[in-house]
Amino acid sequence: MKSLQQKTISGIIWSSVQRFGAMTITFAANVILARLLSPSDFGCVGMLMIFIGLSNTFIDGGFGAALIQKKEPTQEDYSTIFYWNILLSIILYILLYITAPLIAKFYHIPLLSIVLRVQGVVLIFNALSVVQNNLLRKQLRFKQLSVVEIVSAILSLILAIAAALNGWGVWSLVIQQIALSVFKTGLLWTLGNWYPNIVFSFASFRELFKFGSFMLLANLFSTLSNEIQGLLVGRVFSPAILGLYTQSYRLEGSMATAVSGVIDQVTYPVMSSIQDEKGKLILALRKFVQIPAYICALVMGLMIVVAKPLILLVYGENWLDCVPYFQILCTAGLAVCLQGSANNSIVAIGKSSVFFKWTIVKRSVTIILCVVGIWIGGMHGMLWMSVLGAWVVYVINAYLVDKYIGYRFIDQFKDILPFIVLATLDAVLVYYIGSYMCLNIFVVAIIQCVLYISVYLVISWLFKFESFVYIENVLKKKFLER
Repeated sequence: MKSLQQKTISGIIWSSVQRFGAMTITFAANVILARLLSPSDFGCVGMLMIFIGLSNTFIDGGFGAALIQKKEPTQEDYSTIFYWNILLSIILYILLYITAPLIAKFYHIPLLSIVLRVQGVVLIFNALSVVQNNLLRKQLRFKQLSVVEIVSAILSLILAIAAALNGWGVWSLVIQQIALSVFKTGLLWTLGNWYPNIVFSFASFRELFKFGSFMLLANLFSTLSNEIQGLLVGRVFSPAILGLYTQSYRLEGSMATAVSGVIDQVTYPVMSSIQDEKGKLILALRKFVQIPAYICALVMGLMIVVAKPLILLVYGENWLDCVPYFQILCTAGLAVCLQGSANNSIVAIGKSSVFFKWTIVKRSVTIILCVVGIWIGGMHGMLWMSVLGAWVVYVINAYLVDKYIGYRFIDQFKDILPFIVLATLDAVLVYYIGSYMCLNIFVVAIIQCVLYISVYLVISWLFKFESFVYIENVLKKKFLER
């Protein structure tokens, strides 16, 4: 029987395979599709993501988190939530179908009506797999989840490329989204080995709803806050600008959460299992904060330095206008990276009502800042205000973790400050060295990458950063085992 520590390490390893495998495929998809499609095509789909995103949040309804947080959920619990998700997804799809013409009119793009009506079917397929996905997470079976994620991403990408090559434009992206949902659902049913009973328990529903309702409201508000920028950009600016923003946001988001996304998947079920042992919880959370922060600071600083050659390499010359968007968003990367662990720790100890109340506060602030940013500074103003909002959210999360977990605010700040200082100074040094090089832009970028990473690691070694030492010891142990 594996211990919790062994399950956690195994979960992190397979979650890494899932995360980085999917990220690599997504990266490849963006590279290929960005060269086959226009910014306007991406912008059209981006305009609709707020409606799809909010609907998906409704479908999960916080019940997925409730099933994981509950120590011993029953088959009755799982079956009840399964049928509820299906019913709700059908209702939401009907609502999207009816309101699609109004949404298209809002954006002044008639095509969006039929696009939303077709793309909306992903809600039903997603609803069919919510329970299977969360059951695998609760059991820390990330090996199966990684297979599902990677295989689905590859197959949906192949279909999207084929459609784009045949001139299907925006429909290529719609096909990709639908195919991804269909393949994920099919594989989760195949590998998950869970099937519902023909039962719906109102007692189970009420019990899970007490916890899940707060998670639903919090997740709805978070989704609205995350997507409001795309909604405002799509309404105020052109589809092309929204396409530039969407691609910048996706690229930065994938970089910022490359490591934290791996750990966040594991932290919630792990911390839920030790929710009554505060000492262990604090120690686990500190590790879950330090390691992603160390790596994320390195990555974000490097991305700012090599933003132009990176965008040129990934998307091509047509997308160079999104370079400043990407650089600005990267300054919020570390704050975004740290949100997951903080949120998971609060929810894991059963404080879903606290999580909901503070989510309202945090997301209200970010929405207000976003609106103010557009008003005072247009697109760049909105981006800088979104950065400020991300760091405001970090400060609030740190306060909540201090209050409810016992991981002191000042200790949290001390644990990430050295990485911020090191990454900033390293980035400034390497950027200016590169600016004096009269070489090919990609050659300069390679030199900057090598120099930046070398400086970062050498300084980490000299000052014996705790995260660096921990990662070094883990790698040595794994290498010696082989």
